[in-house]
Amino acid sequence: MKPDMFKEPITILIGLGFPTEVRSVIDAYRHLAEWPASMRDTAHSMALKACSAALRGEIEADTARGLFAAFAAKHDLLAPDVDVISASRHSHDKDPHVR
Repeated sequence: MKPDMFKEPITILIGLGFPTEVRSVIDAYRHLAEWPASMRDTAHSMALKACSAALRGEIEADTARGLFAAFAAKHDLLAPDVDVISASRHSHDKDPHVR
């Protein structure tokens, strides 16, 4: 595995809500670099600095992943977990009162 790859990707929603997987530090860095300047905040700054440090080999990729995930969560970018949605649908399917 490449040193900039995440052990587990982060799925975020982009554009009109299309899911995309962020699999590496460089992917996260690109998303952060494209974030509108008017919407940048402390969470963005910390995630961007962490990605830069990870690309230079100063910190682990998964440390940068954690900060990117926190940024994505703060800005409601995280895609819902498909397994949870699927499990929820299956439980409703068994209830005769739910259509």
